[in-house]
Amino acid sequence: MKEVILIKLGEVVLKGLNRRSFEDVLLKNIRRRIGGLGEFDVTERQSTVYVVPHEGADLNGAEERISKIFGIAAYSRACETQKEIGAICSCAADYLHKELSSVKSFKVECKRSDKKFPLNSPQICAKAGEFLLGQFPNLHVDVIEPEYTVRIEVRDFAAYVHGNSRHGAGGIPVGTGGKAAVLVSGGIDSPVAAWMMARRGVELTAIHFASPPYTSERAEQKAADLLRRVGEYAGRITMFTVPFTKIQEEIKEKCPEDLFTIIMRRFMMRAAEQIARREGCEALITGESLGQVASQTLQAIVCTDEPARMPVFRPLIGMDKVEIIDYARRIGTYDLSILPYEDCCTVFTPRHPRTRPALKFVEVAEEALDVDTLVSDCITNARITKIEPNR
Repeated sequence: MKEVILIKLGEVVLKGLNRRSFEDVLLKNIRRRIGGLGEFDVTERQSTVYVVPHEGADLNGAEERISKIFGIAAYSRACETQKEIGAICSCAADYLHKELSSVKSFKVECKRSDKKFPLNSPQICAKAGEFLLGQFPNLHVDVIEPEYTVRIEVRDFAAYVHGNSRHGAGGIPVGTGGKAAVLVSGGIDSPVAAWMMARRGVELTAIHFASPPYTSERAEQKAADLLRRVGEYAGRITMFTVPFTKIQEEIKEKCPEDLFTIIMRRFMMRAAEQIARREGCEALITGESLGQVASQTLQAIVCTDEPARMPVFRPLIGMDKVEIIDYARRIGTYDLSILPYEDCCTVFTPRHPRTRPALKFVEVAEEALDVDTLVSDCITNARITKIEPNR
């Protein structure tokens, strides 16, 4: 019995003349993600990707990783068989024996892309259905609301039998949407924002700000662990850890307390943009949601963005906290995000932060600081960590 994985393309099929380039990136991503699990043939024909294992390859592990690759709408474990109706029927009975033995109703669906096959799709369904009814006395046919659907695909080189398809991660392949730098804290929001932009094909670089001794090594490790979870979908991520202590101490000493958070975030934007440009990124990404905290009002965001000279994407901007938490649970970052290792955003938090800051007053307050030197120093001392996805 030869078992394979059939992958159905999602949004990629809607692309025009550049569709082939999207498919090539997707195939490359699949090969890279399953490469350590043994030898596989990964090919694409008729809008379906075939993942065929060689002897000893881990098909279960490959299926798990494929479920998290962006650009895939659905996937199925399937049994490959000869393009002969008797072989197809026998394969369905053997391969799906456990599932068909445990239900009472079923139907058969067929797609026949090989039009030279002597039976058409309704005839294949009728023949297979009749055969399965004879093999499984517990079954009856229900074409409206069956408990189980047997799916048969007759393609150019073989026929394939499988059950219900599973949903893929959707989106478009990572690497087709450009490159951007995400500002990652240890909270709930920024990993979700990173995941959302990766789902739109964006290759991620991550920037984490650390303020020892006010923040611990565990906080930095937490950020790396969060990126590793995101990397299960987004692939490899380079993380820059930027030392931020001196900047925060300077702001605390020389600037009005109620503007501390806004000025701090402006420095983050300056540093992140310089790193992003150096890494070939074309945009910044943050996890801000409008009105969630004092520094995320419309006026505060205007002040925060002003130093940046590249686009700042905020994929969570219109979401509430419950929605963001739902996404965090879905992608597996929530349990890490709530660990009690706080990041630099909690250092020197003002008692009464300005929620509607005026840009001109923020700029006047920053005149007390040597902005260029502070930014240059923190970038120079940034540390680089290569984040590999969880295996």
